Amino acid sequence: MVTKKTVSRFLNREIQLLAFNHRVLAQAEDKTVPLLERLKYLSIVSSNLDEFFEIRVAGLKEQIKLNSTMRGDDGRSAKQTFRLLVTEVNTMVARQYALLNDEMFPAMAAEGIRFVRRANWTSAQQTWVKDFFFREMMPLLTPIGLDPAHPFPRIFNKSLNFAVELRGRDAFGRDSQRAIVQAPRVLPRVIKFPVGIASETDDRSSEFVFLTSILHAHVGELFAGMEVLGCYQFRVTRNSDLFVDEEEVKNLRIALQGELPQRHLGDAVRLEVADNCSDEMTQFLLAQFELDEADLYRVNGPVNLVRLMNVPDQVARPDLKFPPFAAGSPKVIQKLNKQKDVSGIFEILAKHDVLLHHPFQSFAPVIEFIQQAARDPQVVAIKQTVYRTGTDSAIMETLIDAAKRGKEVTVVVELLARFDEEANLNWAAKLEAVGAHVVYGVVGHKTHAKMALIVRREFETGDEGRKILRRYVHLGTGNYHPRTARLYTDFGLLTSHEGICADVNEIFVQLTGLGKATKLKHVWQSPFTLHDRVIAAIDNEIKLAKSGKRALIIAKMNSLLDPDVIETLYRASAAGVKIDLIVRGVCALRPGVPGLSENIRVRSIVGRFLEHSRIFYFREGGSERVMLSSADWMERNFFRRIETCFPILDPKLKKRVISEGLTPYLQDNAQAWEMDGDGGYTRKKPARGARGVRRAAQEQLLQLLAME
Repeated sequence: MVTKKTVSRFLNREIQLLAFNHRVLAQAEDKTVPLLERLKYLSIVSSNLDEFFEIRVAGLKEQIKLNSTMRGDDGRSAKQTFRLLVTEVNTMVARQYALLNDEMFPAMAAEGIRFVRRANWTSAQQTWVKDFFFREMMPLLTPIGLDPAHPFPRIFNKSLNFAVELRGRDAFGRDSQRAIVQAPRVLPRVIKFPVGIASETDDRSSEFVFLTSILHAHVGELFAGMEVLGCYQFRVTRNSDLFVDEEEVKNLRIALQGELPQRHLGDAVRLEVADNCSDEMTQFLLAQFELDEADLYRVNGPVNLVRLMNVPDQVARPDLKFPPFAAGSPKVIQKLNKQKDVSGIFEILAKHDVLLHHPFQSFAPVIEFIQQAARDPQVVAIKQTVYRTGTDSAIMETLIDAAKRGKEVTVVVELLARFDEEANLNWAAKLEAVGAHVVYGVVGHKTHAKMALIVRREFETGDEGRKILRRYVHLGTGNYHPRTARLYTDFGLLTSHEGICADVNEIFVQLTGLGKATKLKHVWQSPFTLHDRVIAAIDNEIKLAKSGKRALIIAKMNSLLDPDVIETLYRASAAGVKIDLIVRGVCALRPGVPGLSENIRVRSIVGRFLEHSRIFYFREGGSERVMLSSADWMERNFFRRIETCFPILDPKLKKRVISEGLTPYLQDNAQAWEMDGDGGYTRKKPARGARGVRRAAQEQLLQLLAME
């Protein structure tokens, strides 16, 4: 174990997380990216920053409030880290709004996509806006004048609000100078002008108006007889980390149901205001939320850029979006789709494994795997973990149907999957209502593993008279979520391998029952063996390197933070092991530092799809161990979660993982960012001249695996 860590050996987690968002913002700035996709990237950065403040900054502020002496692996205190990130976030936010106002709005206007300001409304638009305000908005608005009888209202997390400065007396003789107007949550923040109202008649044009503009134009209607001196939009971000003392509660589900409503009203951590907000009103708002100047962000535009995410869906301009594609599927699955036999998938898996690479290949075979199990009369039991599924899930509906058909259905629902708690609670209730066994994992450990187990009664091979129970398994690096399966890169394995199936069955026994953990033969599991096995695999490469043999480690993941793994990688580098790390997000390891990590290279890929798959490759003297995992190399994944890391045993599929999941990403010179020893990133570019061929990994995989 690492007992002493110095600042020079580790990078700061929060600053590295912001560095990732700088790379996403670079996609919005990239003029080779379709215009409406650039708008989406801009929105994604804002969404990521929201969660950053709700969780990471909230945690830092809690430490500061408690005068915690705890320091991060980089040696910085919470106060030092907070001061650093304030500067970084302000730089990022200024960059966002400059891009939006100076480049993207003009570029979209040139394409006929306009966000019309009040000063530019036509008479027809003015009439329509006025009608919309009185018909759709005013009945929902409750202006709150601030006086002793009307204290400052409770402001929900990330909700849109307006601070109004007034002059004059109302009907009761009150001369309150301030009021708060909360925007109705049921109304869209960006509204498309209907056909016939837009100033342009071109079929390719679209015109929008912000809800804020409509309210600004008619806010005086809410305060009859008084003079509106100013109306300023603002938004507050709150601590959204749920606190549930798992060791004290007797029923985690009931405790969580009680805690969820409070998420919207946690401690304030950030205040965003329009840049024209008066200093007096700004200070007033800061005081109400008990925030300091360091928590204030003045913005030149909408306070919530996430709301722009839906604009591309309202614009019929495929020329300004990524080209559409149809996800492919392995040939064995294509043949199966032509059949009607409900046992077809099981007959295929009885002969060989099936590997799926999403989103280039369809997630449908995974759904069909569960659906065939529900319909097949020979299937007697289905067991599955649920981390994120979404509110609309074909798999969850299928599990409900399977339970109705009398099959033994067991679902391990992770109630503490951040921001998916409510959806998971609802699915748990529906499953229990039809007789499924629903369990909530293990206290103190999130169930993050992605696995499904099917038990089927079949004739034993070579003995048509004797039936046995055979198991089939799906293991994945991503969630059972239909939307993210189209947006995230992930691998999934369908197999009937007896050893792997036995291991998965044992993990389900651990999750649903009681008893000591038994040794698994193939699967590395958190919190028991994964950390030790990863360390041992790195140590084995060190041993091979010291004996004069070629040693190589390639690992692809979302985050690399665990200090023990990082120190072991440093030792491997010193021993001569070549190490390639593909880390999409946060990496605390310093690559390429003389005397520390000169044999380590770190790169990050940011492209059309969110890189989400975890792949661990160890050369092992040429035998090549390839593992897929639900876990990143972080302390939480190693010690506070239930995770699986499973081998790819079929030689052909092993080659596929290497050739699809690793090699293109190491060769990428278009969407790759190389990291330096100080935590900075430089974007790779094709070489000049005849050999300057653009190699974008995701584009190559679309050409290789997706259907035309």
